[in-house]
Amino acid sequence: MIDRMAVMLGSAAMRTWTLALAIAAFGCGGGNPDPKTDRPNAPSTNDPAYSSRGLESWYLIGDGATPGEDQMTFIITAPSGTDFVDVYIPGLAPQRMVEQDDGFALDVSIATVAAGAHEVLFSANGSDDAFAKHTLNRSAAYYVLVSTDYDFSDPGNISTGYMDKMHMDHPAVVMTHFWAPYTYTDPQLAEPRRAELTAWIKKQRDIYKDEIALHIHPYCHFVTGAGQTCITDQSTVYAEDLSGYTIKLSAYTRESMGALLQHAGTLFEQQGLGTPTTFRAGGWTADINTLLALADNGYVADTSALNWKHIEEWQGKELYTWNMTHWGPIDDTSQPYYPSTTDPLTSQPGANMTMLEVPDNGVMIDYVSTAQMNAIFDANWDGTPLVAPKTLMMGFHPSPSFSQGEYKRVDDFLKYADMRLAKSDLGPVVYIALRDVVKAFPAQ
Repeated sequence: MIDRMAVMLGSAAMRTWTLALAIAAFGCGGGNPDPKTDRPNAPSTNDPAYSSRGLESWYLIGDGATPGEDQMTFIITAPSGTDFVDVYIPGLAPQRMVEQDDGFALDVSIATVAAGAHEVLFSANGSDDAFAKHTLNRSAAYYVLVSTDYDFSDPGNISTGYMDKMHMDHPAVVMTHFWAPYTYTDPQLAEPRRAELTAWIKKQRDIYKDEIALHIHPYCHFVTGAGQTCITDQSTVYAEDLSGYTIKLSAYTRESMGALLQHAGTLFEQQGLGTPTTFRAGGWTADINTLLALADNGYVADTSALNWKHIEEWQGKELYTWNMTHWGPIDDTSQPYYPSTTDPLTSQPGANMTMLEVPDNGVMIDYVSTAQMNAIFDANWDGTPLVAPKTLMMGFHPSPSFSQGEYKRVDDFLKYADMRLAKSDLGPVVYIALRDVVKAFPAQ
C-alpha cells in the first residue's frame, strides 16, 4: 500500500483478480487484542513495505439500473513481523483482517457507507499511526448516453463504418440508435439496401447490446403510409417542405402522432427490430401532444427536451425559435424528470405521465466542439462522488456526409469519458441505453 499500493490501484490485474478467501475463517486473529476503537493517525505518505491486491477506489451505490458495488474484498501483503492488520473505514466498526498464506485478507460489506470520499486507514500490530491511507469513493452512477439520430432513410456506409469503429475503440460504449422507420417507406431506397441496413442495425443490437429506439421526421411517404394527411406548411427551416422532412412533429395532433407511432412499431416488428420504447422527435419538436401520444403507446422515455442554446447555428430559423420557446429552461445540467400531463417542462405530483423525460443536455456533436462537450460533461460531475445518479445525453447524426471531423469529436469525447469509467475503477461513469436508464429514475 503506499507507493507500491498506489501504483496498483485501478490496474487491470487488480480489478480482474478474484480473491480466494476462506470466509468461514474470518474473525479476529488468535490471541491478538481487538482492534482499537479510535482511528489511528493518518500517514503523510504510505509505507512502501506494504502492498495490496483487490483494493479499488470507486465503489458504486446501486440503483434500479446498476448493481451496487457493496463489498470491499482485498489482501494486504505485509513485511515480516506483522502480527495483525486493522482497517478503519468511516461509517463501519474497525475491521481486523484475517491472516492467510498470501497476506491479510478482508471481505466486508460497505452497503451502509454513505456517498462521499472516505479516508480509509490501515494500521499494523495496534499502532497508533497508520501505515497507509486510501480514498474510498462511494458514488452513485454518472450515466453517459450515446445516441444517434437517423434523419435519412440511408445513413450511408461511411457513418455505419465509423460506428463500428467506435464500438471497437470504446468497448464499454452502448448506443441508443434512434432508428428511421422511413427506411422502410422511402420509394427511392432499393430493397437489397434496406435489408443490408436492417442486418447492420440488428448486429449493433445483438453483438453490442445497443438499443433500437425510434426517431421520426414526418416524411410524407411515411405519414401517408400511416393513413394520415402529410403536413407541409409547418417547417422548421422553409416556408414549405413538400417532403415533410423538416415539418415540426408538434404540427400533428395526439391522435395523428399515435397513428405514426403505431405505424413505425409495425414496420419495426416486420423487420425483426422489436417494439421501440424510447423516442426522440425530429428537430426535437415534441410538444405536449407528442409526449401524450408516446405515453399512450407505452413508451418509457423520451429525450426531445433540448439544451437549445447550443444550436445557435440555426438562429433566425424556426428550428431555433421553436426550441428556445418550448424548451426554455433546459440547459447543460438538466436532469431526468416525469413531465406532467399538461406541461412538458414541469412535474406535478399526482398528475405526471409514466414516461421519463431525459433531457438532451449534451445536444449533438454536430453543434458542439470537443471542448464544449467535455465542459458539459464536467458541469454535471465535478470529480467528487455523486449522492444520486446523473445523466449526460449526447449524440450525433449518422448520414452519408458524416465527416472525419465529426467522428473525431465523438471519439475524443468518448476518450474523455472512458478515463472516468466505473468498470475501470476510474470514476462513476457508466455507459447505458435510454431504455435502461429509466430504471435508475423510478417515478415517485
